[in-house]
Amino acid sequence: YNLLSGCLWSFALLNVVATAGVFGDLRTVFKLTHVWTTAIQLLAVVEIYNSATGLVRSPLFTTVMQVTSRLVVVLGVWTLLPEAAGNASYAYLSVHVAWGLAEVVRYYYYATNLMSQQQGNPTTVPPTLEWLRYNAFIVLYPLGISSECYMIYYAVAAAAARDGVFFAAYALFLCLTLVLYVPGTVVLFSHMLKQRAKFNAQRRQAPAKKTL
Repeated sequence: YNLLSGCLWSFALLNVVATAGVFGDLRTVFKLTHVWTTAIQLLAVVEIYNSATGLVRSPLFTTVMQVTSRLVVVLGVWTLLPEAAGNASYAYLSVHVAWGLAEVVRYYYYATNLMSQQQGNPTTVPPTLEWLRYNAFIVLYPLGISSECYMIYYAVAAAAARDGVFFAAYALFLCLTLVLYVPGTVVLFSHMLKQRAKFNAQRRQAPAKKTL
């Protein structure tokens, strides 16, 4: 699962970059790529199951928060409101950079870590990959979250422009989602900072490792 997910997110990132390089027009980039990324992101629902059943040690609450926030973007904005202005903006590109790099690092780290444990040699995890796992989020999380909020913000106007009670209520739901991003961001970022502090403490206690 980790290797497959890492490969799929590598594809999602390269797909957007290549499409942007060929066509340039951001609306065209969105139309040609968002279905692929949506399908790949839907696979992350498996992580909620894995956390809930104890197959992985990831906290259920933070896992649900992260997966749900992304589903709001891929289903609630890209799929339901494709005409929203934020979908054809640089935020669409930057969210792929943030999501893609973060997930490629995370999934490949998990895969190599599991393989090294099976081999009984935890030092086989590449130090560079290990460092990126616990440090890259400092840049990628703010980039991803700000990009998500940008697209949700413009989706509010798109929903309000639609006719019917449903879309009027949905516009309010998106506004509430933006408000919830504030405490949600604090929780997720604090969790990663704790993980980083734990990782750094373990590195200080462990023998010096060879670097790449």
